[in-house]
Amino acid sequence: MRSNIMQTFSHLHEHPETSWKEEETTQFIAQRLALLGLRTETFSDCTGVIGVWEPEEASARQKPLTIALRADIDALWQSVDGEWRANHSCGHDAHMTVVLSALEILKKSGYRPPGTIKVIFQPAEETGEGALKMVEKGVVQDVDYLYGLHLRPIQELPDGKAAPAIYNGASLLVRGEVQGLTAHGARPHLGVNAIEVAAAFLQAIRNIHINPMIPSSVKMTSIRAGDENSTNVIPDYARFTLDVRSQSNQTLDDIYEKIQSVARCTADMYDAHITLQPDGRTAAAEVHDEAKAFMHQSIQDVLGKENTAPDVITPGGEDFHFYTLKHPHIKATMLGLGCGLTPGLHHPHMQFNREALVTGAHIMARTVIHTFREGEST
Repeated sequence: MRSNIMQTFSHLHEHPETSWKEEETTQFIAQRLALLGLRTETFSDCTGVIGVWEPEEASARQKPLTIALRADIDALWQSVDGEWRANHSCGHDAHMTVVLSALEILKKSGYRPPGTIKVIFQPAEETGEGALKMVEKGVVQDVDYLYGLHLRPIQELPDGKAAPAIYNGASLLVRGEVQGLTAHGARPHLGVNAIEVAAAFLQAIRNIHINPMIPSSVKMTSIRAGDENSTNVIPDYARFTLDVRSQSNQTLDDIYEKIQSVARCTADMYDAHITLQPDGRTAAAEVHDEAKAFMHQSIQDVLGKENTAPDVITPGGEDFHFYTLKHPHIKATMLGLGCGLTPGLHHPHMQFNREALVTGAHIMARTVIHTFREGEST
């Protein structure tokens, strides 16, 4: 089994594809699922593949459970040793390997699920769009329990340990524009300086106050204004981006409302116009205690109590949580897998202990078994 897991990972690692372009990856996974006897579903308008393992016999339950395992399949586009190319530096190759291998473990053990197992190989996690596309396709409407995973950097989780939940933060990218009034540099009173308006707006958003018990932040991450060849002209236009984050979905909404209010007040004060356009959001984790308990038990089964770590809390975003945000009935959690990952996620030379792939596959397989044994349908 170990050699199969390593071969699967090597293939996926050596064939990275960026968001919405995961054509060969989709085909490879679909073929593997078919060989395992699963019914597969692909889509005419996007990449990604769904596998369905249906029970052989009627369940004694009034409503048999549907348990889903999800893996993201896209790679990043980044410079590696001076060459721009697709690169699996976020561990999605590992996530695919773990989910495929968990299925193989269950199949080879002769396991006969009393309900439906669904596997979701989701495109475009890095753009924050893939999970919403799968929601649009209706792939999780019948799902009772949903499990994902993510490799964790060594700063969060040591090698050989695993956590039953990852509490990712919510994030929002906001693009903005300032429209002022141009004038001669000698007569600034006749114009509205877009740089000054943007600076005042920046100072004001830094004074937004939110419950200090909920980690949150607002940062201006880019700004463009003026022209280097027109140094004696009051600039009438600026554009900027904001990076907004919180560990709570509701708090993120509250922060954005305050940003809108600050923009209106600043614009009024300077007789300018400020427009804001949200452009990309990820949801904060909504972890279900029951799903987390099954994952916790599975980690203990595989690694022992001494290697079962506390939940991981991280400001990083993950579109997995859109599934539960859009379908609150789903009981979900993500496995945090310690694997000695260095120097960090998204680093072009990210590396980790590949033995964690074997551990992760067994944990996910055990989680499916525990959930069917003890879970309740919604």
